[in-house]
Amino acid sequence: MTANFLFVAIVLIILLGFILDRVLSLLNQKSWKPEIPAEMLGFYDEEKYKKSHDYEKARGTFNVWSSLFSLVLILLMLFFNGFAYLDAWVRDITENQYLMPLLYFGILFFISDILSLPFSVYSTFVIEEKFGFNKMTPFIFITDKLKGMLLAVILGGAILCLFIWFYSTMGSKFWIPLWVFLTLFGMFMTMFYTSLIVPLFNKLSPLEEGELRTAIESYCEKVGFKLTNLFVIDGSKRSSKSNAYFSGLGPKKKIVLFDTLIENQQTEEIVAVLAHEIGHYKLKHTLIGMILSFAQSGIMLYLMSLVIAHQLLGEALGVNQMSLHIGLICFTMLYSPLSTIFGILMNIVSRKNEFQADAYAATTYKAEKMIVALKKLSVDNLSNLYPHPAYVFVHHSHPPILKRIDSIKKVSMSS
Repeated sequence: MTANFLFVAIVLIILLGFILDRVLSLLNQKSWKPEIPAEMLGFYDEEKYKKSHDYEKARGTFNVWSSLFSLVLILLMLFFNGFAYLDAWVRDITENQYLMPLLYFGILFFISDILSLPFSVYSTFVIEEKFGFNKMTPFIFITDKLKGMLLAVILGGAILCLFIWFYSTMGSKFWIPLWVFLTLFGMFMTMFYTSLIVPLFNKLSPLEEGELRTAIESYCEKVGFKLTNLFVIDGSKRSSKSNAYFSGLGPKKKIVLFDTLIENQQTEEIVAVLAHEIGHYKLKHTLIGMILSFAQSGIMLYLMSLVIAHQLLGEALGVNQMSLHIGLICFTMLYSPLSTIFGILMNIVSRKNEFQADAYAATTYKAEKMIVALKKLSVDNLSNLYPHPAYVFVHHSHPPILKRIDSIKKVSMSS
């Protein structure tokens, strides 16, 4: 294998990934059907249904241009030795084994963030605004961006420094302690993300006493779920979309309901949504997902340890003096196809889990209320009712809503 061959392989991987994504997006846009499905009559009218199609089309067009912009940037960096020039510039400033990669990735991160800013602004204040979703003010947008950047610098910088230390002290065996650390860190974030990170962006408030809390507590007692942390998040200050999620493990488990969900759904429908989230916990989906994620990161780190120091990686990017940050950049691009495969496999597992959690909610609570809740969520979020099967297979972590409704009906009839 030569450096030229490796360079061509990287370019082909990037181009094929772009083409695959565009083909899938095109198929997804063309899969729309003009008739409102019978299941959704009474929830969608003609105007709302057309609006959901227009929203999907607008997002699809936006994704074409944003991904094309990213493609052009990465190809320019590759063909004009942008990674090599940045490496040389950083080396002129420092050759400290910690400062050099921190500065290198810091510059790439900053430039990438600045260049992608117009797309973020357009997505939020044009597309989301046009379809009635955006509730974010420019001030919130800017502060969110700054907070996100600060978190990325602190956490990303700390993990990178630890990576460098493991690499400098253990050589190719660095992946073992790094994997252990990332596994423990992932477990920590799973348990404490809602407590530590979410409050930096949103206000979490305990659900007040009343009809909804009483209904939720009654259901939790019925299924033997110890409920200690039930919160409402002020999602409405950023978007009108509704959601609910489960996080944490053991005594740190939390259920978070968006205030928009409480506003748009009736009590029994909210309990049905919560029953779905509890189903994920009861069926150990959260734990299984963590284990699979940790296994995936272990495979990635092991493969990285086999090639990261290879001089060919540097030469493929036009760098004569190999360094850790260049190895990381090159490996990330080469690993992309395997990352896509792992993503598809994780989505297959996730969709299976969603069906199981729906079935849990249908059998332990009220199937008809779960169905109504899903229909309302679909309307509130203008979800695509007819996504193309190929697009779902590659990109969707949740099954299409019509398939979920059909599955819940079958479970309800058999129970």
